[in-house]
Amino acid sequence: MSFGRILTAMVTPMNEALEVDYQEAIRLAQYLVDHGSDGVVVCGTTGESPTVTDQEKIELFKVIKGALGSTAIVIAGIGSNSTSSSITLAHKASTTGVDGLMAVVPYYNKPSQEGLYQHFKAIAEATSLPLMLYNVPGRTSANLMPETVKRLAEIPNITSLKEAAGSLDQVSELKRMLPPDFAVYSGDDSMTLPMLALGCSGIVSVAAHFIGDEMKHMVDAWFAGDTAQATKSHLELYPIFKGIFITSNPVPIKAIMNRVGIKVGGVRLPLVDATNEEIKFLEKLMNDHKQTQVSYNKKQASVITELKVASEKTNHPIV
Repeated sequence: MSFGRILTAMVTPMNEALEVDYQEAIRLAQYLVDHGSDGVVVCGTTGESPTVTDQEKIELFKVIKGALGSTAIVIAGIGSNSTSSSITLAHKASTTGVDGLMAVVPYYNKPSQEGLYQHFKAIAEATSLPLMLYNVPGRTSANLMPETVKRLAEIPNITSLKEAAGSLDQVSELKRMLPPDFAVYSGDDSMTLPMLALGCSGIVSVAAHFIGDEMKHMVDAWFAGDTAQATKSHLELYPIFKGIFITSNPVPIKAIMNRVGIKVGGVRLPLVDATNEEIKFLEKLMNDHKQTQVSYNKKQASVITELKVASEKTNHPIV
């Protein structure tokens, strides 16, 4: 199955007591789908998976899929550094109606490539749902190599990979080795366009919380063959792609969403909220982006006015 082109790795909203706010989670999920996302990944790293309990995760999977229904994809983050715990959570997630699962490379224990293969194979064989692998060596200290992904792609329900190793050479190897129907998604917003150019399928995004419509415009332009527009969009959005990682994810994107009216609250320890200096930086980032959008909208309005005037003079309507 296709998971779409833009999936947002959704933050987990918290109330003032840092309890999961399920109603705000539903509101956020719907907001993301209304603003460019084909679906959401719930309880991935951005969703604070290490500090959200399994019981909370299951309830989030259930209520978000229940709210979105067939209008959007919901992928459940079930991975950990324990194979048996991941399998247990995969079983429970399978009862909630979600469309797929995502499992991160086990962190801290640094398994070999054979260990990684056996870990993901065991999870996949424990469920009938499609499984997305997630490779992010900067957080896990282990790199899922293309040769291992190729072996895993032979398992029928391992259908995709979120790749965040930060290496276009590694992406090139993946696309060279993998079957055409195996989807590779960028796991890094700033790598989206370069990875699309290598034949990848889309992005599992953090930035789409804030600039989902603009990211959809960029991705749609690429697939429509308008590479110039896609490149222009990428360069305009690049400061946000990088700026939202001024400190540990999801601290900055939660601070931004709180300021745009989606009350996602704070973060659980050992993470801490953004400092005053970080808040100032993020607010400037938001204001600069707003000014860019105002300037762009004015230019678009001017072009439309010119077209209308030309149309009236020549009696040729704008199509």
